[in-house]
Amino acid sequence: MKSTLKQLLHSPKFMTGLITFLVVLILVIVYPFIVPGDPLERIGVGTFAKPGIYFSLYDSVTTQRETLKLSNADEKRMAAAVDEEDKAAMKELIKKTETAYDGDLDDTVFLIEVWEENYDAMMQTKMKSADKKYYQRIQKRLEALKSADNMLVYDEDSEDSKTTITKTDYVRTGAVANVKVLPLGTENFGRDMLKELLAAAGTSLKIGLLAGIVATLLGLFFGLLSGYLGGWVDEVIMFITTMFTVIPGFVLLILISYSLGQEARGPMIIAVVIGLTSWTWTARSVRSQVISLRNRDHVNLSKISGHSLARIILTDILPYIASYVVMAFILQVSSGILAEAQLSLLGLGPKTTTTPTLGLMMNWAMNYSAHTNGSWWAYFPVIFIIAAITFSLNQMNTGMDQVFNPALRD
Repeated sequence: MKSTLKQLLHSPKFMTGLITFLVVLILVIVYPFIVPGDPLERIGVGTFAKPGIYFSLYDSVTTQRETLKLSNADEKRMAAAVDEEDKAAMKELIKKTETAYDGDLDDTVFLIEVWEENYDAMMQTKMKSADKKYYQRIQKRLEALKSADNMLVYDEDSEDSKTTITKTDYVRTGAVANVKVLPLGTENFGRDMLKELLAAAGTSLKIGLLAGIVATLLGLFFGLLSGYLGGWVDEVIMFITTMFTVIPGFVLLILISYSLGQEARGPMIIAVVIGLTSWTWTARSVRSQVISLRNRDHVNLSKISGHSLARIILTDILPYIASYVVMAFILQVSSGILAEAQLSLLGLGPKTTTTPTLGLMMNWAMNYSAHTNGSWWAYFPVIFIIAAITFSLNQMNTGMDQVFNPALRD
């Protein structure tokens, strides 16, 4: 046992998978303690808020201010106020008028510098009246941002109560009463993406674990009986296994999930259904292992000694295939997580408003067109977590296979 464990710890693939899996597991367990609360709490009125640090603008007005004079502050302020449509129009006019410049127009600060230096000359060229008015509106907005020194904030209840904010006034984020850090922004429902993602990863791990247990136990039970007893028992079990194999497992999973109905499809029910439709390959593999063991000397000796069927299987056969069963279980867990994600993408996964899963998050992102409106943070981290979990489990399985399978050893 110690020798086997030592070999596993010296396996690069096994350790890579184990470390990756532990990192994900630690994040899933620890993060809710760092940022407590309901992962499905809606904190945003809008959808797909970008990742960043958000602080209350209302609170910042009354927060103690410091005077800072930063270089290029006006340019950066104007750059932030120019939207993509205006930038495209400005670049188009600069190129159309063949204005000379030395730099990258995709840099908004540089674009505004070129625009201001050459605005009068560019407006002398012939253009449609509507286009000219459009460019003039852009210029007026830029000039207003550059020339305005102060901003007045009035109290709603009293017109005489006002606060003056200058361009050089800055507040420390830590001093603002209400600050929210959103490393991955919010998703389509306005919920904290990172908190929801890690909660969903935990649920998907539970689904994969339960599906793996169900599939492995069923496969192990039928494989042991079929391989050891043989005869008509073997034929009946293999007939059932072949029936499940002929129909693709995922198609069968879709049919069962659909027949259950939306209200009955909870996370654990889906996990059991996944396990019930994915045990066949484990049963076939265990059967082939048992057939090679059932006529070994130690097994025959137990038969002659009058040991029961259960004792022979548990003490003389099962220990020899234990490593294979563990590897099969790891693969079943990985397959269960992927199966749930696939089902949820089709709208046949767990129907829940209280517990997120990775598949449900992908479904929500797809339904609200996150992939077409540039909201990458609503789906890419989900894909990354699914890939990280399945990668780690498959690496662990490969590392174990190299240790326990003599044919694969260097």
